[in-house]
This record gives sequence, C-alpha cells and structure tokens, in this order.
Amino acid sequence: MQYGPREIVTPFRPIPLEVPEGMAPNEFFNSTENLNDLVHNNGLLVNPENLLLYRKALGHSTTFDTSIIYNTSQTILNPLGRPVRRTQVPDNVKNVWNRMNQILIDYMLEQFPDPAEHLLLAGEASLDATWPLTSPGVPSIRMLHNHFMVFDMDRLASAQLADPDNPNLTDGGQHSLFQSYMRDVYREFFATLKLEVLTPASDEEARIRLTGYPQGLPSWKVRDGAAMLRSVHFWREYDEILKGFIDFYRTFFTQVSSRNAPMPEGVYFPDQVEDKLLYNNDFMAAAKKVRDRCIRDPKYANAIRWQPAFKQLIYRNDSGDLIVTISQNSIGNAITELLGVVVRREPDAAAYERFEPALIRHLLEVRRRLIEADLGEGIATAYWDRE
Repeated sequence: MQYGPREIVTPFRPIPLEVPEGMAPNEFFNSTENLNDLVHNNGLLVNPENLLLYRKALGHSTTFDTSIIYNTSQTILNPLGRPVRRTQVPDNVKNVWNRMNQILIDYMLEQFPDPAEHLLLAGEASLDATWPLTSPGVPSIRMLHNHFMVFDMDRLASAQLADPDNPNLTDGGQHSLFQSYMRDVYREFFATLKLEVLTPASDEEARIRLTGYPQGLPSWKVRDGAAMLRSVHFWREYDEILKGFIDFYRTFFTQVSSRNAPMPEGVYFPDQVEDKLLYNNDFMAAAKKVRDRCIRDPKYANAIRWQPAFKQLIYRNDSGDLIVTISQNSIGNAITELLGVVVRREPDAAAYERFEPALIRHLLEVRRRLIEADLGEGIATAYWDRE
C-alpha cells in the first residue's frame, strides 16, 4: 500500500445551463438565475431561514454528497454583500443551521459507521468577498454553504496518488503562509483559547493514514463524540475557533498592509492578540517578509486574500473520533483537499446514473429526518417528489 494524497475521478451529469456570451462561468454561476436552477433541479429542502439543502450537481463524491447554502440570492443581489462566514449569520439562522448540521453528521455516522470503510467530513470554506470574482479557485456560488460528504476508502486506496505539488493541496505547509512562516506562533495563539468540549489533538491523531493529511494544522478532538454535537456548547466552541482564526488572520494582514499598524478594530480576543501576536518578533518578521514581497511582486500581491479566508471542518479520524480543524485558504477552495483528497470531476452521465439511485435514497432519507425535526419543507424536482 502506498500512502499519500489521492486524486479521484467523480462523474457528473452535465448541467443544462448555457453561460451567456460575455460572462465568465464564475460570474454566471454566482447569479440569481443559476441559484434558481439549483433550487428547481437539485433542491431538497428549504426553510423560512433561507437555508437550502440541495444535491451537488458538480459533486465531490458519488457515495454521499450534499450541501446547505444560506441562500440570500433573492434578498441580497450584490454577491459581495452576502454573508461569507458563520460569524456573519444571524443567531436565529445559525441555531437552525447548527441543528441541520447535527442531523446530517449523525446520519452519515449511522449509515457509514466504520472509519476503515468510509471517510466522512462536514465543513465550510469561506467565500472571500475581496477575491476577484473571475479569478481561478473562487467558489462558483458566493454564499456561505456547508459540505457533507462521504468517500469510499477502497476507492480512495485504489485511486492514483495526487501530485504533492498540486497547488490545490494548500494545507501541507508548502503553500500556506501560516504554515510556512509562523506555524509555532499560530499554534501558540490557538492554545490560548479556553475550550472545554474541544481538546487538542496531536498531528498523529488528526491525520488520515492513507493520505497523510491534514499536515501541521491545529486540530481538536470532540469530547464525547457525536453526542456532543447535540449540545449548543459544541457549536459555541466551534465558533470560538473561527473567531480566533479571524483575529489571527486580520492581525497578520493588517501588519502586512501597514507596518506597525494598531490592533484591528473589533477583535474577539484583544489580550491574546496583543500578547501573542503584536509582541511576537517571529509574527512581525513574517509580516515584513510578505509585505516586502508584495511591494516588489505585483502578481504575488494580487494573489493575497486580504480578508479572512479559511477552511473549517469536522471529520472522522482513523480511530473513529470526531476531529475539528481549521486552515488558511490560500489558493484552492475544495475542502476535501484539507484531508488530502483531490477531486477531478468529469462529465459522464451514464457513469453518474449508476450511482444516482443509492445517492438519492440517502438524500431523501436525511431530508425526511430534517422535516421531522421541523427544519424545513421538501422541494419537488424532476427527480423526486416534495415528500
């Protein structure tokens, strides 16, 4: 058995939409028209909080693959004005969203109980509003959404090894600014967060042996496993990790932008930012390296994400524990790459249709459970009924 990141091929049914002349695909897929198609052709469930559960038309996995999107396309027409991270979501929406997350993760653990047979994960990647809309790697739907997916471990094991220098494998340390320049500072800052439900996990505990990922990221084990996801205390601490990341990111890029800049306004943990970051010579030296390169290298400067861009996910490790991790999102956006899985999508309707019946059975059953918990109403499409 060879160990290392894997590149799998995932078939999909070509989407029956034509991109209007003069529009880049990213621009069109971010439009209200595309969101309408997503609802009518792939929508599973919607609720008054504008949370939409849908089948992934361009999926990552044919075993189990779905998303929840905070669909503000009808209420916020400016794609750069939409919420792009959990901290921007109203509390009443976030409470419903967390409950939906819990039911979906619980379903995946129930249906795919053996970590030796299936890799499962749930999480989100931020959609940075300062990133040029037509740049490579930008999500096609610029609204906050979660991914829920399961991969067959036998398929992963038989897949070809991915190129370790693939720029989309952003989290191995070779591309990420955080991991390259200030890994120790990053971890020490996170260690100051007061967490009880989440306990620090070692690199060995967090790593998926087959792929060797994640690499070098702060990770936490969920105390009491899936049962804790039913508690608001877990979701509060899940948000604390994100808040800590945002403080770190904003403080770093504020220093990159302006030498010896004051602490950013509205940080969540001002004491830790001052003590662990602004008075840390390694942190400030790293900001200087990036600032100097931005000044002399316009292409590099244009590639910087000046606002917080992250991947945060919950996944099951080889021992069956639930692990939480978070990473800077520097180049790629596919959240699977955090775990060393590179997905190459290929249009192949016939191949997709072989997997489709089992996939839809799973999606309709988890939809039934969400409806039963008063988390939304079903949507009818050409592929399934409303209930």
